[in-house]
Amino acid sequence: MATEVIATEGEAIYAWMIWILPFIAALIIPAVGKFSKISTGRIAVGFAAMSAISAAVLLPMALDGHEIHDQIDWISALGLKAGVLADPLSIIMANVVGWISFLIMCYSTGYMKGDRDIVRFWFWMMFFIGSMQLIVLSDNLLQLFFGWEGVGLASYALISFWYRDKKKHHVGQEGRSALGVMEYFSPTHAGMKAFIMTKVGDIMMLAGMFLIFAFAGTFGLRELVNETGWAVEMSAQGLLVPAFVLLFGGAMGKSAQFPLNEWLLEAMTGPTAVSALIHAATMVKAGVFLVARIGPIVFALAAAGILADQFFEIVAWVGAITALLLATQGMVNPEIKKVLAYSTGSQIGYMMMALGVAGLSQQYVDGYTAGFFHLISHAMFKASLFMAAGSLLHVVGSRFMTDMGGLKKQMKKTYAFMWAAGLGLMGAPFITTGFWSKDAIFAAVYESGSEWALPIFLIAVLTAVITAFYTTRMIGMVFFGKNSKHIEKMESEGHHIHEAPKSMWIPYGILAVLTIGIGLVGLSAEEGIHHLFGEYLEHSFGIHVAHEVAKSEFLGGLNPIALGASLIAFATGFGLGYIFYIGRWVDPAKFVNSNIVFYSMHKLFLNRWYLNAVVYWGFVIAPLWVARGIWRYFERTAIDTGMNIGFEKAVGWSAKVVQGTQTGVSQSYLYIFGAGLLFVVLILLL
Repeated sequence: MATEVIATEGEAIYAWMIWILPFIAALIIPAVGKFSKISTGRIAVGFAAMSAISAAVLLPMALDGHEIHDQIDWISALGLKAGVLADPLSIIMANVVGWISFLIMCYSTGYMKGDRDIVRFWFWMMFFIGSMQLIVLSDNLLQLFFGWEGVGLASYALISFWYRDKKKHHVGQEGRSALGVMEYFSPTHAGMKAFIMTKVGDIMMLAGMFLIFAFAGTFGLRELVNETGWAVEMSAQGLLVPAFVLLFGGAMGKSAQFPLNEWLLEAMTGPTAVSALIHAATMVKAGVFLVARIGPIVFALAAAGILADQFFEIVAWVGAITALLLATQGMVNPEIKKVLAYSTGSQIGYMMMALGVAGLSQQYVDGYTAGFFHLISHAMFKASLFMAAGSLLHVVGSRFMTDMGGLKKQMKKTYAFMWAAGLGLMGAPFITTGFWSKDAIFAAVYESGSEWALPIFLIAVLTAVITAFYTTRMIGMVFFGKNSKHIEKMESEGHHIHEAPKSMWIPYGILAVLTIGIGLVGLSAEEGIHHLFGEYLEHSFGIHVAHEVAKSEFLGGLNPIALGASLIAFATGFGLGYIFYIGRWVDPAKFVNSNIVFYSMHKLFLNRWYLNAVVYWGFVIAPLWVARGIWRYFERTAIDTGMNIGFEKAVGWSAKVVQGTQTGVSQSYLYIFGAGLLFVVLILLL
């Protein structure tokens, strides 16, 4: 089934312009930058605004449950068409990307002011936004993949933006190592690491795409839904689940999910505006969007008797493992941007968990809505937190929270906005979007009826406790207590600690206010999204929604188990964080060193569960050793010695042998001739 398409030619143009406008800006900016660097920022902000407005124009249509599907000829020889698919899913996502990107661009005008490479910055930022919107609005997997690679290319350029590798742009603690692997990375190293690790996922995704194309004969998303013969054939050959898992591999790479998560932390070498863009509304959300795009296709196939539950199990468990794994690391890291990066990966895990569990439930829309609602709420409060962190770095001149402290008096606006956004991340009850979206995830997992429901639910709750703890820890270390020695030194040298300029605090202030504002009507917002996606899934994919069940259990009244878990998780995590870092009743360092168990756990988490070290040993250090061994023992011994010296000696010896046959006696020559003739005859006979 397909949603009724109600669109004018003008509406279709808006859908195209959402992703075309940023690319136009990217083309204009280098030329304008030769005459006026200031104007490049205005162009970037202006075109980002126009792209966001184009998305907003389509929002009423999405809320009515309609879609735009417009196509043009692309590669005629292969029968391929390019197109936009603006349905409720993509339009809402396009608005999230568009408006948050616009606010980040406004923020960047202050944060990047005076940078020598500002033209290059604006170019790649607009290229990034255009590529992300192309992913969101593409109507086929091949076109989507072009946007996918565009995002990857831009992320490499932006993560390694400060390619001169000055120490102030490094991440990690200088001199610290884990299993002999240094935990201190330059921007160029971080950019290359992100590029390579995400490419692992991209190759998997490409393989999955072409495997589906080989059977379906199309990359079109709507065509894959309308005709299921390809899925029947793939399922019969045992290739259906592997194909979709390969597609999910691309999502694992882009969204930094286990085991392709280790690039995310080093990505903090880029400017904070880049971190906000990549880790709030765009790149890491691309994987979630992809699963939200293909998940209904997989689930709808079950109605035709084509089961692929293993796909959803993998998605759910990858999300659950990632959520817990990265949350534990955020508890102990001293760098503010790294804490937020760990948090991003962990919260993306929540979204994946919800989308995976959705496919294991009879009520697919519950998990689907919960996962996507958390994507929206996370985009708001995490973008706000990243930009606020950038203001702190801008003012304090250090990325370490131990170099901050006591800043609530000097930076009152940032203090208030970080509390608002931080409460969203913690899931503060009833007043934040984060609470409603997390509660929805808890309820979807608990009510799924899956055999994995209980362990995944426990992981989700434990992760929520840890999230509330490290968020409170971050706010406590930055704003409470006494000023650090670093700040005292700055003030003694005449550097006054002050609030960030308006161009910086207004954007993250808006998002922080929205986190609370939407949170106050969060249940109604959740109900609206649930209803919208319920109709979307039923009309577009034929996925039946049990409206009466949804009304009585999921929305009409909160699930008491899920609600209780949400309240307990917040209270426990916030309480522990308050004891250690706001009230300062217990010294964290003394507590960690008081017990071998706590000390070992702290060391394990601080060293990233040694996973980063294992990755380097397995894929960098060990291959280099093998390469050096090959060079040393094969090339130098076999090639240089064997081929050069050995060949020389062999030729010399042969010459002596030949020389020894030159006796001058004709009888000897006849013997040799006869022996040679006999040898030739024997060869021919054989």
